[in-house]
Amino acid sequence: MEKRKGLVTMKGNPVTLVGNTLTEGQMAQDFMALNLDLTPFHLRENLGKKIIISVASSLDTDVCDLQTMHFNSEAASFDNTLLISISMDLPFALKRYCAAKGIDNAVVLSDHREADFGLKYGFLVEEFRLLARGVVIIDQKGVLRYIQIVPEIGQQPDYEEALSLLKQL
Repeated sequence: MEKRKGLVTMKGNPVTLVGNTLTEGQMAQDFMALNLDLTPFHLRENLGKKIIISVASSLDTDVCDLQTMHFNSEAASFDNTLLISISMDLPFALKRYCAAKGIDNAVVLSDHREADFGLKYGFLVEEFRLLARGVVIIDQKGVLRYIQIVPEIGQQPDYEEALSLLKQL
């Protein structure tokens, strides 16, 4: 696994991202995370649709909440599209969050157990065992079309850029 220090900061301090460095145009890697009911989710079982993955550090933070709510409201307007929201939060906390916020257009996943997504997609923050904030878009054929890792974890992703690309697929 690669380690990249300083690509991302948290409150202005450089952190280390651990995992693969992926590039647009390569095939999306399968990963396993946990659904809210603790059953395994595998990306490979969901290919054939456009997939947008909203990557958040913790849905208990204001910025992650805004990001999740924004993508949840936008997801309903896209045909043949799966919205995945993933963080290192425990499934129990995610379930409470989704119930309280009315999250119904997203598959909300926990990467807590194995950090499989974080490592395979290069989003795992070594110092805190959290995911860096970002967005990944995969086309219907399973090809990575967009990867955004937000340089400062406390900032929101570029929604317009990501959604514009999704509309073009």
